[in-house]
Amino acid sequence: MAEKYRFAEIEKRYQERWEEAGCFSAGEGDDAPRYYVLEMFPYPSGRIHMGHVRNYTIGDVIARYKRMNGFNVLHPMGWDAFGMPAENAAIQRNTHPAEWTYGNIDYMREQLRQLGLSYDWSRELATCRPEYYRWEQLFFLEMLEKGLAYRKKSKVNWCERCQTVLANEQVEEGRCWRCDEEVVEQERDGWFFKITAYADELLDGLDRLTGWPEKVITMQRNWIGKSLGATVEFQVEGRDAAISIFTTRPDTLFGVTFMSLAPEHPLALELSTGTGQESAVREFVERWSRMPSRLRLIEGGKEKEGVFTGAYALHPLTGERIPIFVANFVLMEYGTGAVMAVPAHDQRDFEFARKYSVPVKVVVMPEGKELSPETMEEAWEGPGILVNSGEFDGLSSAEAKERITARLEELGKGEKTVTFRLKDWGISRQRYWGAPIPVIHCPSCGIVPVPREELPVVLPEDARLGEDGRSPLPELASFVEVRCPRCGGEARRETDTMDTFVESSWYFARYTCTDCDTAPLDRKRVDAWLPVDQYIGGVEHAILHLLYSRFFTRVLRDLGWLSVDEPFRNLLTQGMVLKDGSKMSKSKGNVVDPDEMIKRYGADTVRLFILFAAPPEKDLEWNDKGVEGAHRFLNRLWNMVMEDREQLSAAGKPAGELDRELAGLRRKTHQTIKKVTSEIEERLHFNTAISAIMELFNAAQSVRSSVPESSPGFWPVMREAVEAMLLLISPMAPHIAEELWSRLGNKELIAQAAWPVADEAVAQADEVTVVVQVNGKVRSQLSMPRDADKEEVERAALEDPKVKRHIEGKEVKKVIYVPGRLVNVVAK
Repeated sequence: MAEKYRFAEIEKRYQERWEEAGCFSAGEGDDAPRYYVLEMFPYPSGRIHMGHVRNYTIGDVIARYKRMNGFNVLHPMGWDAFGMPAENAAIQRNTHPAEWTYGNIDYMREQLRQLGLSYDWSRELATCRPEYYRWEQLFFLEMLEKGLAYRKKSKVNWCERCQTVLANEQVEEGRCWRCDEEVVEQERDGWFFKITAYADELLDGLDRLTGWPEKVITMQRNWIGKSLGATVEFQVEGRDAAISIFTTRPDTLFGVTFMSLAPEHPLALELSTGTGQESAVREFVERWSRMPSRLRLIEGGKEKEGVFTGAYALHPLTGERIPIFVANFVLMEYGTGAVMAVPAHDQRDFEFARKYSVPVKVVVMPEGKELSPETMEEAWEGPGILVNSGEFDGLSSAEAKERITARLEELGKGEKTVTFRLKDWGISRQRYWGAPIPVIHCPSCGIVPVPREELPVVLPEDARLGEDGRSPLPELASFVEVRCPRCGGEARRETDTMDTFVESSWYFARYTCTDCDTAPLDRKRVDAWLPVDQYIGGVEHAILHLLYSRFFTRVLRDLGWLSVDEPFRNLLTQGMVLKDGSKMSKSKGNVVDPDEMIKRYGADTVRLFILFAAPPEKDLEWNDKGVEGAHRFLNRLWNMVMEDREQLSAAGKPAGELDRELAGLRRKTHQTIKKVTSEIEERLHFNTAISAIMELFNAAQSVRSSVPESSPGFWPVMREAVEAMLLLISPMAPHIAEELWSRLGNKELIAQAAWPVADEAVAQADEVTVVVQVNGKVRSQLSMPRDADKEEVERAALEDPKVKRHIEGKEVKKVIYVPGRLVNVVAK
């Protein structure tokens, strides 16, 4: 009877041994090739969930695999520790965000240790600690000097429940991404990072991110939203004013039949003065200006509304009078807040024109189709050949765009223009639990940077939050009341804190030198490790975190802190963990507690199941039977090794002639090494790698039960197979692999062992599968010796029962043979 598999004892023992041996510490002077693998660090919410387990296990397999392949691996962990959830939780629990956060960090750290994750804990960081955010404040000051950080008044997204401003990216379908409260628009002073200064570079860099998922690249490309077109000036008739518009379709310029202004456009009310339309325009503007732009966009999509201002613009090329409307679907935030309306070639304009009886003029005719303004039921928005466009008639849309823009430039009425959907990053948050913005407001000197030698501006952890969540900083005299560094007069410290995405935009660089206390980054070490070779995290961060990190990396490069352009060379976006078809959540009652699973089955079982159940990029459906199946397999592996450990430990290496079954097992062993290596190295498909290991296990079990132990080479071949299994499965189920490796007499830890290398000669199959076709249709398959000649293969094909059925009563005209692959029998 084999000794029982006591997973709890084994896992605790090896977690302690790995730590004692410093197995996972990244070396600085090591000559080995470097590899940096990183999972997106967690927010310390209090408990890890199965999404965390999946993310971190994937990263751990890669780290262990690379380390066994001779790489000097950096695999760190830390905590994205600032933010509103800590404040909200602290308010609910009548505690302090710092106390709640640090307590959670301690608890979650222990949870991660129980999973056996190969982290270099000496590099652990928490973004809420002054020794981290002091450097972030330094970056802010350097960006302020370069004009990359600035303050302005703007309309912002305001979440009443969270009492803070949200970036556009943090508003999801009109609601706060954190608390789901409906977001309203307010005008406030706030701080911004000038990400638009890097828009072109961020866009161009996407073409070089060959290791990123295409869906993420597409999402970023669309968010940056580069548009090529022209800016066109329309003079207002009888006034010293002009309306500037941006269009991506200058080829449709001759089809303009009205102009549309956003309700907030500075000319909206002014143009109606003295036209008899003033009261109607004022009522319309007041009604729609009160509505947030995101809701206007929704409402404008349902029903196009507008009002005539009574004023006209003049066409820049024809001088034609064009009526000017104020319209609900035009937003001040996009472009110039004004649109040249071409109803024949823009659906929104078409719907508006039909509603308000504005003329429709066709100027782009699709090939092979005739458009009539009277009969059109929708706009033609595609390209075509220009008509009704004066000297530009007959040109294609592409050529007309260039020619019409050039003519506008000649006349001084327009120019070629590039615009971006991307807006500058608003980083001001009116909450307490965040990194203080290091500036002082002086009545005499204005905005004054905090002197660098006074950094960090420490967030006072003795401040108490009110029940409504409002930041205590504005009322905290010990924090707010300061002397101006320039004039010495009374001044006030900035009380806004930074968006938490600032912390996560550079943490990966700080991991390379967390012990550096004289500068944010040690240039030599950061350049040695960056970019991250493999980054792992959810696709929900495709825009927020990943775009900001790409921007911040370029800023730090230009400030002289690092050399790379991109932070992450390869990106894996893992799928969600589902239960009963839905994402796990407490509200749905479908949460599976990792602690409970580890207690019941062990960390290795949880790891093995979560890797085996689906490819990493796909969603994973939690299955209790699947977990039990993973546990059974580990028990079977345990029993097989433990029952034969004495014979296996005493066995040497395979040598000499082997019988067919032992040779077959040896071949299977080396084929499995090749297969598992390929699945991890090339595709990160751990599920198929585990499946291959299970197949080798079954093959070994079959040989164990059918081949006499006295057969020459029996135990050496079995030991080779077993050790290969343990080495191959060790990144996935490291604890049991360590224990069984030790029980076989190995002195070194398997975590420090070398990855197995397949012997190509042994792995070479003695037989090949040959597909047999009859008249081009697959009818059978043959297993043939690799060195079989043409006549032997043809004879076997013609004698195959399945083939015989399809050639019966027919004459075989010829047999075509593709060596080692295919036989095609032509019969009529």
